Amino acid sequence: MSTPGHDQVLAACKEGALLPGRDDGALLEQAIALSRHCPPSRTAYSVGAVLVAADGSVLSTGYSRQDGSPVHAEEAALRALPPGAELRTATLYCSLEPCSERASAPRPCAELIVSAGVGRVVVGWREPELFVARCRGLEQLRDAGVAVEELPAYADLARRSNGHLPLGRPATGPPGEGGPA
Repeated sequence: MSTPGHDQVLAACKEGALLPGRDDGALLEQAIALSRHCPPSRTAYSVGAVLVAADGSVLSTGYSRQDGSPVHAEEAALRALPPGAELRTATLYCSLEPCSERASAPRPCAELIVSAGVGRVVVGWREPELFVARCRGLEQLRDAGVAVEELPAYADLARRSNGHLPLGRPATGPPGEGGPA
């Protein structure tokens, strides 16, 4: 499901309107802007992702729950890729660390990113211990040979899209009832 806000951000990404140049911070801000379009869920983070080719062109974008399902942002961006996209030299910008464990699908995002062959991932915020005791998404990516950059100066901006969550205290219960999505 696409929203007018998402369409505007996507159009700006493709036209380069939000890009003062191929700058990791500016591209991460685009991912964070997409996270603001996520339908809030008390059992999941709001995350945005922008997948960019080596030449700086936007290959695809995604955000959590964009189609009404429990789809994660990284998964949505990978699904939206054009056929034949070169991912070894591409960079995936994520507002939040890709998940290393997942209750709503058989494969976590870190595994999907590695399987797709994405060469580099840039994140703004490490996943807090709300749904998973210790997310290891960045470690799993690094262990698989993916270049990983963390831009912690963007963590607060990414966190703001998640004001609907009780950050600081763990949720309990099965998915949909206080557990992770």
